[in-house]
Amino acid sequence: MVALAKQGNLTLQWALDELLSDGLLSEDNVGLLAVLGQTDNQKQQVLITIAERNLPNQKESKKNLSLEFLIEWLALKVALPYYRIDPLKIDVAAVTAVVSYAYAKRFNVLPVEVTSSEVTFATAEPFVNEWQHEMEHILRKQIVLVVANPRDIERYLLEFFTLSRSISGAAKDRRHIASSGGVQNLEQLMDLGQKSALDANDQHVVNIVDWLLQYAFEQRASDIHLEPRREQANVRFRIDGMLHQVYEIPSAVMAAVTSRIKILGRMDVAEKRRPQDGRLKTRTPDGKEIELRLSTMPSAFGEKLVMRIFDPDVLLKNSTELGFNKQESDIWQKLIHQPNGIVLVTGPTGSGKTTTLYSSLRQLATQEVNLCTIEDPIELVEPSFNQMQVQHNIELDFAAGVRTLLRQDPDIIMIGEIRDLETAEMATQAALTGHLVLSTLHTNDAPAAITRLLELGVPPYLINSTLLGVVAQRLVRVLCSHCKTTRPLEEKEWQRLVAPWKLKAPKEVYEPVGCLECRNTGYLGRSGIYELFKLSAELKQLVRADVDIAELRRQALRGGMHPMRLAGAHKVAQGLTTVEEILRVTPPALG
Repeated sequence: MVALAKQGNLTLQWALDELLSDGLLSEDNVGLLAVLGQTDNQKQQVLITIAERNLPNQKESKKNLSLEFLIEWLALKVALPYYRIDPLKIDVAAVTAVVSYAYAKRFNVLPVEVTSSEVTFATAEPFVNEWQHEMEHILRKQIVLVVANPRDIERYLLEFFTLSRSISGAAKDRRHIASSGGVQNLEQLMDLGQKSALDANDQHVVNIVDWLLQYAFEQRASDIHLEPRREQANVRFRIDGMLHQVYEIPSAVMAAVTSRIKILGRMDVAEKRRPQDGRLKTRTPDGKEIELRLSTMPSAFGEKLVMRIFDPDVLLKNSTELGFNKQESDIWQKLIHQPNGIVLVTGPTGSGKTTTLYSSLRQLATQEVNLCTIEDPIELVEPSFNQMQVQHNIELDFAAGVRTLLRQDPDIIMIGEIRDLETAEMATQAALTGHLVLSTLHTNDAPAAITRLLELGVPPYLINSTLLGVVAQRLVRVLCSHCKTTRPLEEKEWQRLVAPWKLKAPKEVYEPVGCLECRNTGYLGRSGIYELFKLSAELKQLVRADVDIAELRRQALRGGMHPMRLAGAHKVAQGLTTVEEILRVTPPALG
């Protein structure tokens, strides 16, 4: 362990000597790096220079000396905490108010936490500390040092201060809005969109929107919520099904941000009293195209905007990546490869129905078939489909859309949702005339799709003639593989999950812990759990106007249907998720 007596920036020679003495580098590699270091650009941090060589770790031959490993090694060497910068956990407004960008840039430090008594600074140069006493004197707070990745420090230093500058600049440029009232209460909702509002094309606003979208993509957000309040508006991201508070923006600035996004989404910027829908396609810095579906809603303090992010990569997921096991995948593939009939996907909003449908349609959309969709709205623009959007203003609804598609010589039709009898009748008509129809319903489980169709008014004989099967699904959070740990399983806990079915309990299960990779949530990503219901000959006998849903469900279980809770229990036994997560998202067990 090295004391912090050394002064100045890290040198390549010091780092090589220490790595050699710790047995992490061989003498040959030390000599090579020393020679190369004499000709290399020494402006970059020395650990980056070492990491770029991808040299083997002499203590662990299967691993290289990566930059993250070297930073952790340095933190241990100088007896300082290692800090992974997670932008979601940082109060940007607070940390950027501590020190100027020029000062932080000069010493390559980044404030990451601020309390009433101390400020935590991240640095990759722990021996550069002449600024520390000066900061303590100015701030009258204790300075705490942590060691972080120099690339992260450089990146977030620029991002945080640029964002803070843009927000304060936008607010300052139009400060008269706050003094004149602006969007402050429900009574002024009718006055939105007046000339006193911020210019949506202002460079500060453009910067804020660009940061917001890029930030959401990097954090794996599925939705962005912009929520106006009386003084400060909230920005929240939905990640793995859970909402996270990201930032607070002055309400006047948020109004301009919303207007900017509406302009990009080709929405009516002046109309702020009615809900609107739009879409936006953007490109990430690495060239990846991502689509966003926009929805606005008038609220007490202005327009609330939600952006749903659709990653085109979801179309490339196979059955395993979606969460199907081998048996479920075989059943699903047989259903969607039938020449005609209806296949339904059910579940609440946000349960992954769109991902399942689009991934399956992508498999089916070959050069030999004509695949047409009618959607409200079009979720993802896919070149291999022929997609049509519902437009109620010209009386183009789902039923009219299916009627049109039937004249387009289709092989496969996807209907966004069966909401009424007319649409259901057109779907059954399409199935009877030799087409494969895929659609969605909102039901709690798969057998309930039968009662839903009957409630809409579809005759039982048409259901028996056309319905092939139903898949009900939910999304569960997957345990983080970097930090999950095992614990003993109580029999009572297991029975709560699997009753009334008999499934052998594992001796132990995994539970979430929390680490830097998963932002201390214990979960990283989501997976589907499924309930597949095939309409067999025995089940068709039970489909009648006065259907007994309990008996229908029991017959389906006898026929091999695995309910969602049981499917979830298998994922718990495999160590993919937790008992609590399955109980949270699945409907109550019905035997």
